[in-house]
Amino acid sequence: MGYLSLTYLICLSVSCAASCYATKEDFFHCMCRHPTGSSTTDYVHMRGTPSYESLLETSQQNPRWLNSSASKPLDIITPYTQAEIQAAILCSRKHGLQVRILSGGHDYEGLSYLCKTPFVIIDLVNLRSIHINMDDETAWVQSGATLGELYYSIAEKSGIHGFPAGICPSVGIGGHFSGGGFGTMVRKYGLAADNVIDACLVDVNGSILDRETMGEDLFWAIRGGGGASFGAIVSWKIKLVRVPPVVSVFTIDKKLEQGTTELVHRWQYVAKQLHKDLFIRLIIQDVNEVTKGQKKTLQVSFNSLFLGTADELLPLMHNRFPELGLQAETCTEMSWIESVLYFAGYPRGQSLEVLLNRTVQYKSYFKAKSDFVTEPIPKNGLEGIWKRFLEEETVFMIMDPYGGIMDEISESRLPFPHRKGNLYNIQYLVKWEVDGVRASNRHIHWMRMLYSYMKQYVSHSPRAAYLNYRDLDLGTNQHANTSYSKAKVWGKKYFKGNFKVLSRVKSNIDPENFFRNEQSIPLLETGKQYK
Repeated sequence: MGYLSLTYLICLSVSCAASCYATKEDFFHCMCRHPTGSSTTDYVHMRGTPSYESLLETSQQNPRWLNSSASKPLDIITPYTQAEIQAAILCSRKHGLQVRILSGGHDYEGLSYLCKTPFVIIDLVNLRSIHINMDDETAWVQSGATLGELYYSIAEKSGIHGFPAGICPSVGIGGHFSGGGFGTMVRKYGLAADNVIDACLVDVNGSILDRETMGEDLFWAIRGGGGASFGAIVSWKIKLVRVPPVVSVFTIDKKLEQGTTELVHRWQYVAKQLHKDLFIRLIIQDVNEVTKGQKKTLQVSFNSLFLGTADELLPLMHNRFPELGLQAETCTEMSWIESVLYFAGYPRGQSLEVLLNRTVQYKSYFKAKSDFVTEPIPKNGLEGIWKRFLEEETVFMIMDPYGGIMDEISESRLPFPHRKGNLYNIQYLVKWEVDGVRASNRHIHWMRMLYSYMKQYVSHSPRAAYLNYRDLDLGTNQHANTSYSKAKVWGKKYFKGNFKVLSRVKSNIDPENFFRNEQSIPLLETGKQYK
């Protein structure tokens, strides 16, 4: 008897004794009928089992969703192979279940692991292999890998290569790449998605597609349009980028009373125009001055990476941004991989192995929003922000500069349209520690008030937003095949004119709208034209 058939018999006689025979059309029975070379019980975790509860809890990076009213998945699938993904998709379709695909769990609105109708989660935690090819400077990365695992693998092979993706090491590749993905090298090399050159996807029919077989339209759509709308993306082929053997970093902290308003105002005019090797982001947060009797104030951190030595950096800063007062002793030279640890908040000398830790050490409840800024915010507008920050606890505003190569890429090259004309992106975050509806509502209300205030100072027609900072306040669709009209309200914020093109691709690849969530790409409504 062959291995597959033996596994199948074991599955039927042992694993499915309670469930397969109890209900003929049961999902687990269906999974058992798709032998893949592994025992089904190795990768299908049923509700009520210890492995199910552990996977559900560790996958959610925002505790706000732990006690959500949305239903929990029927099963959690942790596939080891493409065949097991195929089985999960086909069995879900057969039994009327929705699917949520999870790579790292940093989904801001929990759409990777929440659903109000019966569903299963396909958690890609076991699909995280990384193969680096230094001959052609490429890598194949499976979607369940994290950014930290990718960066670590690159550093093992080379001290002069890197990849332009995000700052948080525990973020999953699948969600990050498919939403665009940017980090400290965005001005030099663009988005993570800009550097993807192939991909492997399992579609609604269970077919395994690469760039050639999926076609350029679908390959375009998954690089910034959100992969979960189109299928289960198993892996990505990326082009590595060159980095110098020595880079320079600095962080300069300024309190509100130290001329912060003037410096932030000036930064808006400078950051986009700097050499593309230089990235200076702002992190604005509320702090307590212990030495002043817990007086609440604000701190602005000018947090920078320069792809070069300090001797090269200092003249650039003295010429273009002398107001910041950067000095040689403020700069630290290191390797690029050490800068990854630096931006992740680890101390100098920390072992690179921390990048392999998939678990977020500090979790808190949070709500986030995003904006793009096309004109500098005036000083009185900044002062209005400071006033509102001082009214709330544990708030952050991260401002990432654009310009550089981002000005050279057209809005339609990928679904991510936020290119030329944007000075910077803003991410707003409010965090809290106490669980409960009242606490959550109070902090979320504050965030919405700040967002309303910012309307006058940010992009408009549409007021743009970043898909990877998902925000259900922008609107939802109801999963029906005719939801385009409603979805375009939020769709144009994320994708501008690319939204309709994404809907066309969606209609071709998934005409029954199987892969869907509250903000998935909808089908086009037949017989109607939309601007």
